[in-house]
Order: sequence, then structure tokens, then C-alpha cells
Amino acid sequence: MGLADLTSMNDLVSLCKQRGFIFQSSEIYGGFGGCWDFGPLGVELKLNVKNSWWKAMTFREDVVGVDASILMHPTVWKASGHVDGFSDPLVDCKSCKERFRTDQINLSAPCPKCGAKGQFTESRDFNLMFKTQVGPVENTASIAYLRPETAQGIFVNFLNVQSSMRKKLPFGIAQIGKAFRNEITPGNFIFRTREFEQMEMQYFIKPGEQKEAMEMWKTARWNWHLENGLRGEKLRWAPHPPDKLAHYADAAVDIEYEFPIGWGEMEGIHSRTDFDLKAHQQFSGKNQQYVDQVDGNKKYIPYVIETSVGCDRHILALLCDAYRVENAGNPETERTVLMLRPSIAPIKVAMMPLMKKAELEDVAQKLFQDIQKKYRAEYDTAGSIGKRYRRQDEIGTPYCVTVDYDSLKDQAVTVRDRDSMTQERVGMDKLVQYLQDHLKL
Repeated sequence: MGLADLTSMNDLVSLCKQRGFIFQSSEIYGGFGGCWDFGPLGVELKLNVKNSWWKAMTFREDVVGVDASILMHPTVWKASGHVDGFSDPLVDCKSCKERFRTDQINLSAPCPKCGAKGQFTESRDFNLMFKTQVGPVENTASIAYLRPETAQGIFVNFLNVQSSMRKKLPFGIAQIGKAFRNEITPGNFIFRTREFEQMEMQYFIKPGEQKEAMEMWKTARWNWHLENGLRGEKLRWAPHPPDKLAHYADAAVDIEYEFPIGWGEMEGIHSRTDFDLKAHQQFSGKNQQYVDQVDGNKKYIPYVIETSVGCDRHILALLCDAYRVENAGNPETERTVLMLRPSIAPIKVAMMPLMKKAELEDVAQKLFQDIQKKYRAEYDTAGSIGKRYRRQDEIGTPYCVTVDYDSLKDQAVTVRDRDSMTQERVGMDKLVQYLQDHLKL
């Protein structure tokens, strides 16, 4: 059995649309750049990823969660540095008016779009935050921003969480939520978008303990990606060199995945020092110091280790990693399969009566209802059994259960494994237990 990896992102985009994972936003109007809609299977996949992350981060004594508002006081973004420093340097082609990021083109070369030479404007900064207005009157006092990251909602709630939950350092605050960036060059499917979902955790520690804490979280986060099914050889560490660190960090490293388009950042682990809490203390006038009762009631502003993973990028990595073509080029045996981990797969089990016959469907429906009590399942009767198998392979369903005419005699069904395509006869009364043993959820 020969298995080939995904080589073209276009193949994945096509499968995602055809099978209901991801659609172009506003497609009937020609689409809307940098925005995508998750379809019926996409939402299930996304929910499984978020549940996996939430469990890994908060099913422990030292991390709790919040869900902060997308709209926040505009001074939050002044304090964080986003108003003054969250920008990309841009140039425009004077001939075709196309806009480019300065770091992505050669200013001495012709325009990549129209070929004009020496026609670029002076470089200028373009802030990536989306502005909006709050209230009925549009003026400078009503300006607000769609958050470009979820981290600041955690920082401004540090003392609220610490005091209400009676947390002692070290402890973390986790959050999953939407963020928005007015990207100049969105692209590569859902890799770089203008609206996306982040899964972030800020871990508050005593100053001086950042190296140990960062190593702990580096190990934990790397293992999470492996546990969700990504292959280790497709992952790598990408440390930030000292001269490329963000203004708030004293150390930073990314986890990158090898997409068909090349290596790309998927998650960042950053040592943010005490920059954020100190800045919010300065701008708000509210004391952000932690009183360390273990250390003689010593007061200090905690340091922070951040883990920040793009939910959409992790999903893209999972889809790329799981996409396989078996026996490519052989029209009789070629099949496309998403080898997703059962815990991540949107549909766990497909129930298939061999034919649309009442005597078969009566049995299949009863078994389907039993399975649905435990697992996300699908009842599939459209097309031949072979075509149904292929469809379930393409959406990553681990097991297919077929009710045939023999089932009426021996009270057993055929269970087919997605990856090996092996089939096993299982008694109806043992089916749920069989699935439980094999899915291991």
C-alpha cells in the first residue's frame, strides 16, 4: 500500500469545499479576501481542537480560564504598544497602485504585478488594527478597536482572577477567542487571515523563574501537537534571535510546521517579562503588584510566559498532515484519506445499511441511535457502499459500520477500519463496546 503526502494546497482547498470543511467567505458575492467560513464538518473539527487545547491547559490546578470581551477600552491598546507600534511598512506601485509589504519585495526590482521599474512610493507604516466606532456619534472619543490578540484581555483581568480564585504564583490564565488583523497580504488558505481564532495562555511567575517555566511549557506544547496527530518530523523549533525579539520579550521560540507551502509558524512560546502588567499599571493607575505571602509578603509585578497557538493554523497543519493519497495514479484503487486521530476527527462512526431496504434500515437506525449516545456519528445511505466508504475516508471517519442481509441472520455487522481497510464481523450487542475499545476517546 503506497501512501503519498499532500503536495499542493489546492488539493486540500478543493477537498475542504467539496466535503463541507471550509468555504470561502461570501462566496456567492465573489468572496471576501482573507476570510473563511467553517462548514458543518469544519466546525466539528474546530470544536474538537479547541476542546483538546482547553483540556490540556485547564485540566490542571495551576491554570484557569477567562473569556474577555473583543471590544476593550482603547487605552488598553495604547498601553500594550499596539496603537503606536503594531504596523507593517508598506510601499505602493505608482503605476498599478498595488500595495506591498516592504520586507516582501525588492525595491530595486520591477513591480511584481505590472513590471514597472522604479515606481515605488516611500515606505510608510500601516497599522494592522481594525478601527470601529462605539455609540451613535462618530468622533475621536468614540474610536475603539477589534482586538488584534486575546492576550491583553487576560492581562487586564490578572488581579480579578488572582483574587477571586485565590491563586498563588505560579498560575496561568487561558483563553480561546477571535482576533482581527488587517493583513496586507493574507493568503495560503487559512494560514494568514484577517479574522482568526487564538488559543492563548499567560503563565504568571516570580521574576527570575522564567527559564524553567519556559522549558516546562515548551515541552508541554510540543507534546500536545504530537498527541493531536502531527508527525514529529514535520515539526521544528524556530528560536527568535536576540535582535528580532519583540519589545516585550527576553526570549521567544516558535513551533513551525512544514506545510506544502514551506515551513510556517503555528505556535509561539514567549517570555514576556513584566512588560504588560507594568504598562497597564502605568496607563490605568491601578496597582498590578502581586503580594507574595510565601516570601514574606514581598510585592512585585509577575513575569509572564505566554503560549499562543493559532487555532486555524493548527487545523490547517492537521489537515495537511492527515491528507494521504493511497495508490496514486491507479484509477481502480486510488483513494484519498484523512488519517485524523479519532479524538480530532469530526465524525467518529458512519452507519451504513448496505441498501435502502426497510428491513436493513430498521436495524441500522436502531444501532445508529445507540452509537449517537456516545459518539458523533453519521447515517449514510447515498450511493454504492464503495462510494460511501470513499467519502468517509475523505472526511476522516475512523470506522464504518455496515448492516447487510447476513446481519438479519447472525445479528452481527461489518466494521471497517479507515486506515487499514480491514473488515471485522462484530455482534450487534457488542458493537458499542467494540467502538469504545478501538476509538479510545
